[in-house]
This record gives sequence, structure tokens and C-alpha cells, in this order.
Amino acid sequence: METTSRVGVQASAADGAASQAVPSARRTVDGYLLAPFPWYGLDEAFTGPRWLMQVGTSADGAVEHGSIGHGDEPSVRVEGGYGNGDRERFAVVVTVAANPVRRSGDGTGVLEATSVSSAAWLAGVGLLSFTWPGQMDHSLRDDWLDQQTETAWVLADDLHGSDWSTLSLPVDGEPASFHYRESEYGWVLAGSTKEGVHLGAYGRGMSAYGLAFSVVKDISAYAK
Repeated sequence: METTSRVGVQASAADGAASQAVPSARRTVDGYLLAPFPWYGLDEAFTGPRWLMQVGTSADGAVEHGSIGHGDEPSVRVEGGYGNGDRERFAVVVTVAANPVRRSGDGTGVLEATSVSSAAWLAGVGLLSFTWPGQMDHSLRDDWLDQQTETAWVLADDLHGSDWSTLSLPVDGEPASFHYRESEYGWVLAGSTKEGVHLGAYGRGMSAYGLAFSVVKDISAYAK
């Protein structure tokens, strides 16, 4: 993952993280319907609430990735001040288009193809967007988030490193291999599908070991 590709993904991920707190009633399905790839969520074994989050677009407006939430809509959790955060149970599935090498929006460079690492990083940043370290002044959170985002990038760029383990989970009814890691904030995983997309996921309060993924048959049904 080179800097040129990182800039594009990082910008849309930052936009997505900033919008996670937008009330679900204000989210629309429009962006999801524009995607030229299938969306993934938890399979039909999950019977809880499902909700739209945010799509990320390229410089020319093409939808490149997006997230779908399952369970309790999370609030920002303060580490060490658990309160309601401990009772939240959620899992978010991130679908990332498997794009080939392509030119940047301004035509001045080449963007590296998206990969499993792209999905891992987007999932890691998504989890961070709902985390707030205890005993930290609000004015310092941006600096903390920048540091943790950089760490998430380094981890995502080394999926075969010691920070990750391997987890097999069903995707469209067939076993698939995922990279998986846990932290004090929750868990993150990433892998690929036979449908030409990469999957990332993150959550808290719901065990990743019991999850299964499948193509969303009707994304418009998620609209509030």
C-alpha cells in the first residue's frame, strides 16, 4: 500500500469516521445503490437490528467502500469509564471494491489496487471512531486519533505479523480465511470474497468467532 493509494482511502475513511455519529434517520440508501459491487453483511442467522452507516467515494464520485452496522448503534466508548459502552453489542461489516490499479482523480498519479489491507485499515479506523481514551481532554482527542490511525495503518500493512491471527468464517456459506486481531477497544478482521470484494469487520460485545457473512439481497431494505 503506497502513499498515493493511502491518501485517497484515508480521506474517505476520515470522512466516514466523522459521520459515524450521524443519526440513522438522516442516512440514506442512495450511495449504496450506486455501488457497482455487492454489499456484504452478517448472514440470516443474525436477527437483530441492521443499519446503514456511510459510503466512501473516489475523487470522481465512484463508490469504493461502505459500512453496514448490526446490533446496537454504538456511542463513543471512554476507555476506563465503561458505563453504557459495556452493554453495547455491535458488529460493523465493511465492503471494499477490489479495484485494479487506476489513475488518481486529478490524473497526476497512479493509485495502488485496493487489497485486504485496505479493508483491515478501514475497519481499524472505524473501531477507533467509537473510542475515547479515559482521562484525556477533548482537545487532545484529535492528536490521539491521528496517532492511532497511523498505528492502524502500520498494522494493516503487516497482516502476516504477530499482531494478527487467522480465523475461518463462513462467507456465502463457504469457509473463508480472515486476518483477526483484538485490542482493548474491540476486534478487527479482514479477508476477501469470491464476489470480487474485500471484507473488513469490527465490533465490541459480539464475538467475532460466531459470525458469518453473506451478500445483502436488498440493500434498500436497510433504509430507515
